[in-house]
Amino acid sequence: MANSIGMGSILKDNQPSILREWVGLQMADNSRRDILSETQVGDQSRIFLAALSAACQTSYDVGMNGAHWDDVRESLSDLSKNRAHAGFSPSETATFVFSLKAPLFSALRHTYAADAARLNQETMIASAVLDKLGLVTIEAHQRGREQVIARQQQELLDLSTPVIKLWDGVLVVPLIGTLDSERTQTVMENLLLAIVEHEATVAIMDITGVPTVDTLVAQHLLKTVAAARLMGAECIISGIRPQIAQTIVHLGVDLGDVATKSTVADALRMALSRRGLSVHASKA
Repeated sequence: MANSIGMGSILKDNQPSILREWVGLQMADNSRRDILSETQVGDQSRIFLAALSAACQTSYDVGMNGAHWDDVRESLSDLSKNRAHAGFSPSETATFVFSLKAPLFSALRHTYAADAARLNQETMIASAVLDKLGLVTIEAHQRGREQVIARQQQELLDLSTPVIKLWDGVLVVPLIGTLDSERTQTVMENLLLAIVEHEATVAIMDITGVPTVDTLVAQHLLKTVAAARLMGAECIISGIRPQIAQTIVHLGVDLGDVATKSTVADALRMALSRRGLSVHASKA
C-alpha cells in the first residue's frame, strides 16, 4: 500500500460533499456545543481536509513518512492541544478524525462501484491512514493535557505560597501542607522578590499549617532563611508547636540563631520591635 494518489483525487474532487457530511456528523455527535460552534468545527475540518488532500496527492505509505505529511500532523496536533486545553476528553477529540471515515468511505464506494478490488484496496488504505491519524490525535491530546496539568500545578503552587505584607518592611509567608524541594524553591523565589519589592527587613515564615517537620523540611527552611539574609532581611519562624519543637530536638536539627515563635502574633510583635515599633492595648 505504497501509493494512493486515487484517494488524494477523491478527497480533492469530492471535498465539498465530504466536508459537508463530515461536519454534519461531528455536530450530531457534538456534546460540547457550548465550546465549539458549527462555524468553528467547519473551519477546523476544512483546514485539516485540505492538508490531508494535499498529502494524499503525493505518494505515501501508511506510516505517513515524508515531509508532505508535516502539515497534516501539525494541523491535527494544534487542534488536539486546543481541545485538550478546552476540556475535551481523548475520545471526544479522536472523534474528529474517526468521523471522517463514513463520508470518505461513501465517496470511495461511489467512485469505485464497478471495481471491487480497487474499492477494497483504497478502503483499507483510508482506514489505516485515519487510524494512524487517530493515534496522532490521542498522543497530541495527551501532551496538551500534560501541559494543562503542569500549568495548574504551578498555579496551585503559587497560590499556596503567598507572600503577604503585614506592615511596612514586614512580610509573612503562611505555609500550608508538605514542603518539598520544588515548593521550597517557589517559596524562596516569591519571598526574595517580595523583599525587594517592599524593601522588607523582616520576614515571618509561619509553619502552623505544615503537618510535620523532618530534617529535610528544616533544611529547606534554613536555606530560605539564608537566602533572605543575603537580601538584607531577617526571618522569624512562627507556628512552632510543642510536637514540632520535640521533633526538631529529637532530630538534632540546629536552627542556629533563627528566631522562633509559637504564634504569628508573637512573631509580629518581635518583627515590629525590630522595626522600632511596639503594640499597646488601647485604653477604654
